[in-house]
Amino acid sequence: MDARVYELLNDQINKELYSSYLYLSFADYYEEEGLEGFANWYEIQAKEERDHALIFRNYLHENGCKVKLLAIDQPDKEFTTFLEPLEAALEHEKYVTSLINDIYAAAAEVKDYRTMKFLDWFIEEQQEEEDNADKMITRMKLFGSDAKALYDLDQENAARVYSVPSPLAAAE
Repeated sequence: MDARVYELLNDQINKELYSSYLYLSFADYYEEEGLEGFANWYEIQAKEERDHALIFRNYLHENGCKVKLLAIDQPDKEFTTFLEPLEAALEHEKYVTSLINDIYAAAAEVKDYRTMKFLDWFIEEQQEEEDNADKMITRMKLFGSDAKALYDLDQENAARVYSVPSPLAAAE
């Protein structure tokens, strides 16, 4: 595997684990504010991000590469409104999309078609993640100032259940 592609893939493990920490901090904020459904949503997001790290880890192992785990930064976001974590999530997902795109570009540059194919799932996943984040912002802006509507949104988010991402499920 090309050294730059390897470095970017290995670093992405750290980025995904940071994403998991970040979303867990969002869950903590909502839990502390009494919105257990929103907390549930972000607890599941945290699990998904951890799973994304495992998918990258597995890919490196499957390709005979050594995984180097790096220190995970502490999330540094503080919130004062229910909308702020949602906006931070969209901003973060756009950042992760840019990281995936950078890995894809590096793989394309050295004609690493296997890695490009591997990343196709993440490209689709990022589209879904950004879309979900955008919808949550829209719904909070529309309904978040009404207590009953906010309660309904919270109940809807409480109903979300975790499912193992398909690349990880296939590896089991």
